[in-house]
Amino acid sequence: MRFEPGEIIHRRYLRGRWCTWAQPMRVIADDEDGLLLWHPAGSDFARLVDADGSTPHDAPVDEMRDPKLTVLTWETYDILVLMPPQAAHSVWWFFRDGDFAGWYVNLEQPYVRRPGAVDTNDHVLDIVVTPHRRWEWKDVDEFSGRIGHPLYFDSAAADAVRAEGERLITLIEAGDFPFDGTYTDFRPDPHWPALRLRSALA
Repeated sequence: MRFEPGEIIHRRYLRGRWCTWAQPMRVIADDEDGLLLWHPAGSDFARLVDADGSTPHDAPVDEMRDPKLTVLTWETYDILVLMPPQAAHSVWWFFRDGDFAGWYVNLEQPYVRRPGAVDTNDHVLDIVVTPHRRWEWKDVDEFSGRIGHPLYFDSAAADAVRAEGERLITLIEAGDFPFDGTYTDFRPDPHWPALRLRSALA
């Protein structure tokens, strides 16, 4: 199943019986490099939010009291997201007012294609990268705290997640694709509107 350029699909995170994240994305390309998606500031996204305002960053999803998938507005940054085939990560390009502002490596399960959507499972640990390729781990404490939880990962799986991150760090430091300047000059069609979630997902 290939997606067509211009098509709007949903990128979702699933954990157990919960959908923890849903984001409408415009398909830019779907080829051997992967699925390239666009999401501008001002668009909808949804995340799982508990009755007290906490999110899965604050507690494992099965410990939340009354979580609901809540529609919010994506602010500040436009993002371009590359999901390479069979890869345990995605790479995000951040843009602010049209200028490239850095990369973000989201460690995650290789995605599964669905009609109108791609599903993955967030691996919690991430890497933030400046335009000058200075990098740092993100959410290290949260990642460590989820090891051994049955809905997340055991020690061996956690080691594999970190190893995937370290592999990406090697590419970052070498300035290899996708950290070689590719897409940093990306400009969207100015007529593309903000994206809205379908009610069935919201």
